[in-house]
Amino acid sequence: MSPRAAWRLEGLGFSKVYDYAPSKVDWFAAGLPMEGELASVPTVGDVARRGVPTCAPEEKVGEVRDRIQGTGWDRCVVVNEERVVLGLLREKELAADPETTAEEAMRFGPTTVRPDVPAGKMAERMQERGTASVVVTTPDGELVGLMYREDAERPYNTGSPEHA
Repeated sequence: MSPRAAWRLEGLGFSKVYDYAPSKVDWFAAGLPMEGELASVPTVGDVARRGVPTCAPEEKVGEVRDRIQGTGWDRCVVVNEERVVLGLLREKELAADPETTAEEAMRFGPTTVRPDVPAGKMAERMQERGTASVVVTTPDGELVGLMYREDAERPYNTGSPEHA
């Protein structure tokens, strides 16, 4: 939409007006609202678990482990002050020396996907690669959440007992 059209809509009282230049694909990848045929297809963004524990690179692994223990999470995403994903602490890394920093222990460059990827396709890819979870980020690398394979499979296997 042109800046002129955006200003006009705001003038008419619309509060959520976007002057978005990059592209429709980038819009969807950012997890923003979709319309049309694909809007009803469950996406990674739809099934990703929000509220995943995060930590700063300089935090001590022991403190992070203590903080997430008993929360039901088995990992922590290392992010900067802008919530850009830097790394991942899984159970193995969380078992490191408690005085080690998250940055020293983290898995660098974890696999990430965008929120607009169809959940079924992602579940298939994860199945083929033996991957249990994947970090979901915006195109700018900001954390959206964590998606487990079983969450991606659920919208397609609602009739099977293990997904009921």
